[in-house]
Formats: sequence, structure tokens, C-alpha cells
Amino acid sequence: MAESDFNAIIERSKKIRESYHQLERQHHGSEWTVEEDALAFLTDAGLVGRHAMSQQGRWPANATEKELEHKLGECIWWLVVLADRMDIDIKEATEKFLGKTEQLLK
Repeated sequence: MAESDFNAIIERSKKIRESYHQLERQHHGSEWTVEEDALAFLTDAGLVGRHAMSQQGRWPANATEKELEHKLGECIWWLVVLADRMDIDIKEATEKFLGKTEQLLK
């Protein structure tokens, strides 16, 4: 993925999150906290696990390939959102992780 693609994903993710913040203010009078966002991410990450088990025949088939694909994309979105809300540069964090891990595995 080109850096410009990653930048576009980040910007689109921020705009979507702001739209959700507007809905939260409208329906609940306040935006979700970072902690609530983290819990939502963990819930979706858990669903990735369950859908993966279903796809691999290790759990009763109740999830479709589209649901698994959606949750994988949603988890990436949540990670971008969480990083942004906690003032962490997701591109830099990813690069540091990849570089460190590559060095460890050499």
C-alpha cells in the first residue's frame, strides 16, 4: 500500500468517526470516550475471531464471508481512530512495529 493510500484511509476514518460523534451527541448528549471506543474495538475484534472460527469450520456456520470482511475492515478503522484519539501516529507506530519485528526475525 502506498503512503498516500494509508493517508487517505486515515482521513476517511477520521471523517467517519466525526459523523458518529455527531450521532452520539444527538442521541446521548455526549461523544463516546476513548475507553468506549476501545471497548467497541475489542468487541469487533472478538467478532473477527468468532467469524474466523466459523469460516474455518470450527464454529457453527452463522457468519458470512461478507461479515468477516466487514469486521476486519472495521477493526482497522477502529485502530486508526484510537491512535488518532490518543495522539499516536498510526503510520509511525506501524512502521516501528514492522521494523522491530523484521529485525527480531532475521
